[in-house]
Formats: sequence, structure tokens, C-alpha cells
Amino acid sequence: MAQRTHLGDADCSIAQALDVVGDWWTLLIVRDAARGLHRFDELQRELGVSRKVLAERLKLLVEAGVLSREPYQDRPVRHEYRLTPRGRALLPVLVALQDWGDTWVLGDGEMTATTDEASREAERVHALRGTRVPELLLPDRFGGLGDPAADTPFTVLYCFPGAYARAESYPPGWGGIPGARGCTLESCTYRDQLAEFTAAGATVHGVSTQRPDEQREFAEHERLRFPLLSDADLTLTAALRLPTFRAAGVSRIKRLTLVIDRERTVREVFYPVLDIEASVRAALDCVRSGSPGEG
Repeated sequence: MAQRTHLGDADCSIAQALDVVGDWWTLLIVRDAARGLHRFDELQRELGVSRKVLAERLKLLVEAGVLSREPYQDRPVRHEYRLTPRGRALLPVLVALQDWGDTWVLGDGEMTATTDEASREAERVHALRGTRVPELLLPDRFGGLGDPAADTPFTVLYCFPGAYARAESYPPGWGGIPGARGCTLESCTYRDQLAEFTAAGATVHGVSTQRPDEQREFAEHERLRFPLLSDADLTLTAALRLPTFRAAGVSRIKRLTLVIDRERTVREVFYPVLDIEASVRAALDCVRSGSPGEG
């Protein structure tokens, strides 16, 4: 195994954490495990790393309790690597790194809930077309768990920064963040057109990083008749590398819409969403046509 330099500051949790995940390959492995890549060959193909380096990093992450090594085939015995609770606790770190990169490396440093149509961030999100949404469950507002992709011909999954029943619940300065306003309008527009989406064979799901109790209060106030799912643990955000911004100490998903088919494949992406009502119409047109639209 490659020589590792151990950081001797036993009292510094940053130093001790970097001793486990300070190598850049390890965080990229965690990133791809969160995206649903669990087998050695899948990880190697995605990362383009040598088998030797990958084997070393996987061994390190298993020993550190970040990944578990689980058999999936008997003859010959083969294993896959899945995030443990300790590994899933790294997802906010990955999302924070991505947000920092989008804001300060790819962007101009401005906090925003949207992006330019020609940005590299938008290009990354549009590259979700044709990819598969990993199988995962998110808390819903009723205390249960819901799949972001429904077992219907289409799911329209709209991601929004945050919506509250009471005006005083919004973070300070919310209205001044580009792209943040409009979550209530978006949810109510989907509510008012829900019958049309249902007739077209589509289920509507909303998702934000708010707590389920916050979503429940908002949904009851606005009489929403479709599920709101909480990605407060950033499971879906990390799995799809969704763009985020941070407000009031919380990572929030930027406004975007995904149209997903029954096989969990992303058929269309709408990002950035600059006209909320037009984006809802475009999503409805997409599921009615049964094929990707322009977005």
C-alpha cells in the first residue's frame, strides 16, 4: 500500500478526519458509492484509476468503517462496497465541497439558488438525462418513507429550495437570493394541474432539504395532494450531484425539475427554472408526449 503520512494532532478532529478521507481518491469513491456504484469494476470504470490504487483505497475505507464489504456472488466470490452510517455522514461534506466548487471555482462567488443557462453547473445537471435514479427512500411528511421515483409511466420530481406555511419561517434575506423566491407558486401550480399530470400517467413529487414537519405544515396550509419528500440527509442530492446553495446553515437544492420514467431513467431535465409556470407546462408537455422536450 502507498505510504500515508499520519497527521499527529490527536486533538484536532479536522486532522483526524483527513487521516481517513484526506486522499482525493477516497472522497471520489464515497461520491460514487452515494451515486449507486457499488462494485469494483463499476468504480474503476467511473474513476479511471488503476486496480491497485482502487483496491488500496477501498481497503482503507472498509477498515475505517466508511464502507462495508458485502458478498453479492458465491462462485466466484465477489463483493460490493456500500456506505455505512459513518460513510453516509460524509454526504454533507461532499455536498459542501460541490457547492464551494460551483460558487467559487466555476462561479463568481455569489450565493444563488439558480445559475446561468450556459454555465458548467447547468451542463452537469443536464448530463443527468439518460442516467438512472438510484433506488433509495426519503422521509415523507407523514412519518413514512417514499421513493422519489414512482411506479407510474412518469414521475415529475421538482426540487425546490424551501417553502414554509408562515412568512416568518423563511431565512433572513431569502427574497434577495436570486432564484429562491417562488417555491409556493411552484407547489401550488403543480397542485392546481395535478389532475392533468395524473391523466398523462405522471406522478408528481416535490423534494427539498427541509425537515418533514416543515413540509407537512406547508403542505397542509396549501392543501397539497401529492407527496413532499425530505432530503435533509442529502441522500438524493449526493446521489444525483444536484446543485445546492447554503442559507441559514442549511444546504438547499436549487430549483430544478426532473422527468423520470418507470425504469428510473431521467428522461428530461429543466434547469435553470427561470419561469416557474412555464416550467410546469413544459413538464406536462413532456409527459404527454412521452418523449423529452426542450428544456
